[in-house]
Amino acid sequence: MAQAAEKTRSKRVMIVEDSTMMRTIIARIVSGIPGTSVVAQACHGKDALSKLKEARPDLILLDLEMPCMDGLTFLRHARLRTRAPVVVLSSVAQAGSPKALEARRLGAVAVIGKPSVAVSIDLENKRGDQLTRVVKSLLSI
Repeated sequence: MAQAAEKTRSKRVMIVEDSTMMRTIIARIVSGIPGTSVVAQACHGKDALSKLKEARPDLILLDLEMPCMDGLTFLRHARLRTRAPVVVLSSVAQAGSPKALEARRLGAVAVIGKPSVAVSIDLENKRGDQLTRVVKSLLSI
């Protein structure tokens, strides 16, 4: 019976992104995936670390360039506090870039480059399908 409850429970997603507009766009994409819910949003890594215990995310979507604590530093600390897979979503982490490779080395399970600049209002149109596929795959939904 516990397995049935686990399958029907909505998968919990945390968004860590300094731009309010980007958090809104990412939340809209995630909310459009049946079986998921955004349970926490953080504006930088330090904020995210403080929310991890209560949020208990099944998946973390992480920007890299943020004030207070950047995404790479967050990854170093998060590995000690959660088993949730982390997907990096950043304009500075295009495939094969040094930041993307470092994020993978630190435990990110996937890296998706934002299609334009740090505030990519075109994210939904240009990378929304890719993000949806990655989220569904990692959460087995």
